[in-house]
Amino acid sequence: MDQIIFACSGAADVGEIADLAARRLAREGAGKMHCITAVGAGVDSFMKWYRQSNDPILAIDGCALACASNCLKQAGLNVSRSVSLDALGFKKGETPVTEYRVARVVAKAMEST
Repeated sequence: MDQIIFACSGAADVGEIADLAARRLAREGAGKMHCITAVGAGVDSFMKWYRQSNDPILAIDGCALACASNCLKQAGLNVSRSVSLDALGFKKGETPVTEYRVARVVAKAMEST
């Protein structure tokens, strides 16, 4: 069973951090990154597969708005785990992208896998 990873990829600094963390998790074999935009668009082929899959879903949210988690929930998908950059103290528009911050998000995501 592979974990499905969805991340905020928004225009803000925290969106970039969330996206980079998700990509690193996928590269390191912690799961497979999928496109949150396809969920938002309701792409039939993707949605059918997600709904039939028993794979756990990880959502990485860039800010307190939790767009990735909310997008998945509104599409009827069960978010198994989520990581909030806001909960890690990363504030939108105030958090420059650094290797340290990306690594912190990756480490938090790996805590429960």
